[in-house]
Amino acid sequence: MEVTPASTVEETKTSGPRPRAILHYVISFLLLLVIAGGLTFYTEPLWVNDQIIRYKLWRLHVDSSYVQVDGYRIHYFEAHPPQGPGTPLVLIHGIGSRGEDWAPMIAPLAAQGFHVYVPDLLGYGRSPQPDVDYAISLEEKTVQHFMDALHIRQADLGGWSMGGWIALRMALDHPDRLNRLVVYDAAGIYFPPTFDASLFVPKDAAGLAALRHVLSPIDRPFPAFVARSAVQLLNHNGWIIERSFYAMENGRDLMDFRLNSIRVPTLIVWGSVDQLIPLSVGQRMHDAIPNSSLVAITGCGHLAPSECPVQVLKATTDFLKSDPPPAPHEFAIDGTAAPPTHE
Repeated sequence: MEVTPASTVEETKTSGPRPRAILHYVISFLLLLVIAGGLTFYTEPLWVNDQIIRYKLWRLHVDSSYVQVDGYRIHYFEAHPPQGPGTPLVLIHGIGSRGEDWAPMIAPLAAQGFHVYVPDLLGYGRSPQPDVDYAISLEEKTVQHFMDALHIRQADLGGWSMGGWIALRMALDHPDRLNRLVVYDAAGIYFPPTFDASLFVPKDAAGLAALRHVLSPIDRPFPAFVARSAVQLLNHNGWIIERSFYAMENGRDLMDFRLNSIRVPTLIVWGSVDQLIPLSVGQRMHDAIPNSSLVAITGCGHLAPSECPVQVLKATTDFLKSDPPPAPHEFAIDGTAAPPTHE
């Protein structure tokens, strides 16, 4: 019988890391990851939040892409319907915003049979920030040429806040490119403002709280480190916001005396307690635009598409899918009702 030398037996027993040592290494590594993640969230909470939003959109099969428009690399989200080519639907964000703010509605609209496109306007989101005037007319051209670049001959068009203004201009200047129009808490006609550009570029936490109070009736104060990060980001992009605001404020692109020329079937959606652009502005738009309907989302503010997405989605899809288009009317949807939860 062969006998293993003692030295060999000892080497066999001690070779390789012990199980306790491996567990110690794993726990240490995980602890380092937690610390690094915590530090990243503390120093860049809005960046982390964006990554979470983009991951959720990716899981819902929403693509993130770029396309060349007028020499600029424009970022956009795209969501295909589960079956068939779907009806093209282009959604335009507002001032100081970006495509991610439409996130609660993108996948649900695709599930309803729409081929959804959500561009970042020039100067916003992940699109370039050239030294231009950022006038409504310039952004309208960006949307028009974005559609050209993606070979979208005709689409339903939705615009939120400043994006609603851009959409209204598209309906007037290029009616052949639109099937139907939906605007959400839209700018575009004159009303006595209670704010100026400084509201959108707060210098401290108090200024950020004032902006949040105007945008939303929901009392949800930010933690100090989140407020600090938000103020830094808004000030970093402040020059674009200020140029956009000035371009709107100078009155050159106001729509007051042009709305009655819109012939595209139009839905006007408004948060009933919008303090930035009051519901009375939506009422005036409804009175001026032939073949338009007005729906008030009760209890919601200027951020209705993101804070009351279930109710806004219902109003939008009911209008866009009705055949023929609904007769002009006014109604309200309760935005305070708790939306159903989804995994």
